[in-house]
Amino acid sequence: MQINYEKYADGLVPAIVQDAETNRVLMLGFMNAAAFEKTEKTGKATFYSRVRRTLWTKGEESGNFLHVQSVRIDCDADTLLIKANPAGAVCHTGADTCFDERNESENFLFELEDTIRDRKANPSDASYTTKLFRQGINKIAQKVGEEAVELVIEAKDDNEELFKNEAADLLYHLLVLFAEKDVALKDVLETLKQRKR
Repeated sequence: MQINYEKYADGLVPAIVQDAETNRVLMLGFMNAAAFEKTEKTGKATFYSRVRRTLWTKGEESGNFLHVQSVRIDCDADTLLIKANPAGAVCHTGADTCFDERNESENFLFELEDTIRDRKANPSDASYTTKLFRQGINKIAQKVGEEAVELVIEAKDDNEELFKNEAADLLYHLLVLFAEKDVALKDVLETLKQRKR
């Protein structure tokens, strides 16, 4: 791969990083020849910091490395496209990407969480969620237990559709329980991420 570092006065080429599985753009960094060489050698995305004037491997402090799957060069040989598997949040802010994006399934869960919390704050007589909140913590916890048992029962059978329905019921009731306990989904996900580290 012949990269044209000389096209830029500082010898740094832009490196766009995409999630290898979802194709979401994760971040933009800059590489010189040494950063590219280290990336190839270690399999972890390494960039050149224009602020610190040194190489830095993404994740060297947080553990959220970008495990490189492939590198492509554009038609002018002056921009790189890196496909990588992120080992955690990519942005220093804790977001999944430097553009504050989450994956689609996570977005939906957060939207559902917002809807559930809205039902708690603004009750509606026509809402099943409101009915659960009015019945209190004991009933909500009981529903989570019931749905968990039903999911286990379906797991022993071969009906994938019923299994997915029971899993959806469990996730929904779990989010209701989170709202009743005033625990945010993002905090639970952060706990999982810390365990992974």
